[in-house]
Amino acid sequence: MAPKKKKRSSLSKSAKFYRDNPGARKRKAATDKKINSRSEQKKKRRESGRARTKAKASGKNITGKDYDHATKRFTSSKANRGRKGGTAGDKNARGEK
Repeated sequence: MAPKKKKRSSLSKSAKFYRDNPGARKRKAATDKKINSRSEQKKKRRESGRARTKAKASGKNITGKDYDHATKRFTSSKANRGRKGGTAGDKNARGEK
């Protein structure tokens, strides 16, 4: 069963946009599908899943944390997703070469 839709006032700017523009949402879904089917993305997901399983088995509390592929450790989701660590993706997003 799908979760209930959030109220519009509690959505982020991008979530509001995609809710209002079904064509854009379809294009984004297609792009995401392409990105997530890449071999390097699959490798990252496997690595992350293995690290989470290993950490949970050893009794670590990793609630609210993401596995950081750059530092090879668990960090807060906020820090991991907002880092401008000079990775290729970061540089492309900021228009650097």
